[in-house]
Amino acid sequence: MAQHTDTRPPAPPSAPNTKAKILLVDNQPENLLALQAILSALDQTLVRASSGEEALNVLNRNEDEFALVMLATRMSGMDGYETAAHIKRRLRTRDTPIIFVGASKTSPHATFRDYAAGAVDYVSRPYEPWVLRSKVAVFVGMHQKNVLLREQEALLRTAAATDLLTQLSTRLCDVEAQARDLTGQLQAQALSATVRTTAARLERAIRSLRQVLQGALELQEEPGAPASQHSPGHHRDQ
Repeated sequence: MAQHTDTRPPAPPSAPNTKAKILLVDNQPENLLALQAILSALDQTLVRASSGEEALNVLNRNEDEFALVMLATRMSGMDGYETAAHIKRRLRTRDTPIIFVGASKTSPHATFRDYAAGAVDYVSRPYEPWVLRSKVAVFVGMHQKNVLLREQEALLRTAAATDLLTQLSTRLCDVEAQARDLTGQLQAQALSATVRTTAARLERAIRSLRQVLQGALELQEEPGAPASQHSPGHHRDQ
């Protein structure tokens, strides 16, 4: 059987979305319908897969993270344990919580196998609807809080970068003014052409660097602006 590997990191959250994705995996249609009927009350996005292979394909196709995978342990072909092993090997999905779903069991060995496979919990059929919804709601809430924290962290990083660029641009403005004064003084004195040319080049280099920083600031404020408008060569003196 082909190995399912994916070295891509988890995709960052795109547009804010209050609904979390939950993947339901079972090769028995009636089991999927039962899960969907119980969890629909949570008003989240429920995605169904009828095999382990299909579940891995769904996880690979979706750029958005899943808050939870509800995974049947017994399935024809790739069973739940093998499917969970593939999920945990993928960089993008290794932190996605998995709840195994199966028949009632009491064996300590079976429980150990579930946790060793990477599951965070196990639920038995027939389900207690309110218990199942409560368990799932906990993971949905954790996922939504993590997404919000990452979005806030990204905003803070962007604000810090913008603040740094602003400070650098302001300081370069002062340096550019001093270089301009120095060039004027040298031009007025009877110094060699080499000295005057060097001072003029220094002034142009400082002005060009300040314009590059200003372009970077404009890109921070307008992410959709074409990069070519703010490239170093665009502002550089000839």
